[in-house]
Amino acid sequence: MANSEDIPSDAPPSFSAETYFATQPPPPTLEEDVSRVLDFIQRQREAKRKVVLVTPFSRHYSHSTHPFLDFLDHDSSEISVKPSERPQLLSVLSAYKEVQKSGTLHTLTFVTVDDYLWLLRAVSQELSILGRDAMFYLAAAVSDFFLPRQKMSEHKIQSGKGSLHIEMDQVPKILKPLVNEWTREGYIVSFKVLFIYWSTVRAINHISSQLETDQVLLVPKARAALARYGHQVVIGNDLHRRKFEVVFVSPVGGRPIQEEPNAVQFTESWLNIDLTQDPTKEIEEDIVAELVRRHRVWTGDECH
Repeated sequence: MANSEDIPSDAPPSFSAETYFATQPPPPTLEEDVSRVLDFIQRQREAKRKVVLVTPFSRHYSHSTHPFLDFLDHDSSEISVKPSERPQLLSVLSAYKEVQKSGTLHTLTFVTVDDYLWLLRAVSQELSILGRDAMFYLAAAVSDFFLPRQKMSEHKIQSGKGSLHIEMDQVPKILKPLVNEWTREGYIVSFKVLFIYWSTVRAINHISSQLETDQVLLVPKARAALARYGHQVVIGNDLHRRKFEVVFVSPVGGRPIQEEPNAVQFTESWLNIDLTQDPTKEIEEDIVAELVRRHRVWTGDECH
């Protein structure tokens, strides 16, 4: 649960969102992808369903943490799933087949940062027709830096020239235009991650617990993001505790009224799960349930 806002920078990004889209070419499949997204949105709208856009997210299986091929067995002619992996795979596969059958899931693929940013803007603009019935779950930053097309070599770089030096540009911040231009009524959720090194924790003598460390360092970062960008929720988490503890930070009464965040403008609520009671429990289940509740309040379907 990382966010590109967590990378400190003394200099402003060389590309604003406006400059980026004016100078970087769109992916060749953008028009086709957007057409399919629009069809999906129209079907959900006709069915009176709300829609959530989830940006880069891999919950159960990925190339690095749970490679798919590692839990498969085979003989000369057949492939089977290892017995220890079958219960989880059956659960995930059943859920996947169910949403496929109901037509409530649409996936998009991308390869580069350019693909991602162009898709995010285009899909957000299409979702704006849903007004408050659209949610944006900005789970992770794809990358903090990219190589603009203007700096790319037109030909293969020759290894005989010796060492290679590449200067990359910071990826433009997209929360501001997302909130103010692309989807003004959408319910936008971003994440703030806190990297705490234990040497740093020990050096802060007045902090007596890890929770207090989170409150001192993490919550103000989340408040600052809400004040800066004006969206609805920041979910904060410490990298070492993210699997069992997060904090929801929201502005009181809509949006902060000033750029300098004041504590009275915000509300915080901590979400914890006890993994000793249920080691298979995933905190994302409770995060989603809480966001669904909050979104229903946002749309007027449920009282506080």
